[in-house]
Amino acid sequence: MKDKDEQLLEELSRRNWIILALLVLLSLLWRSVDVTLGVLSGGLLAIIGYLWLHRSLQLTLSEASQYTARGFKFSYLVRLGALTAALFLLIALAKVHPIALSAGLSVVVINILWITLKRSF
Repeated sequence: MKDKDEQLLEELSRRNWIILALLVLLSLLWRSVDVTLGVLSGGLLAIIGYLWLHRSLQLTLSEASQYTARGFKFSYLVRLGALTAALFLLIALAKVHPIALSAGLSVVVINILWITLKRSF
């Protein structure tokens, strides 16, 4: 039997995809490929960043030592650099819609807000 925290993380991961699918479906109302691609790319970027952070934290917490703390810090910087590079490529080269990209990037935030409100009541 899994503990409650692990179930919460699995629920967050699953719900991220559901929220992204809903946002992409909502973006279809604009009938613009740029808007839909912006939402989709932002959502995928947010989910990848979330999964990367989750994996790094699991590795760090499973082996608590100074080396793993350094590894987590290095992974954090690499993740931040990769996300920054991806955002640059999406905005400067792919010319995705910036507001749609922001909406997609908010997938994890919406999910955490949902969980917080759900647990409050």
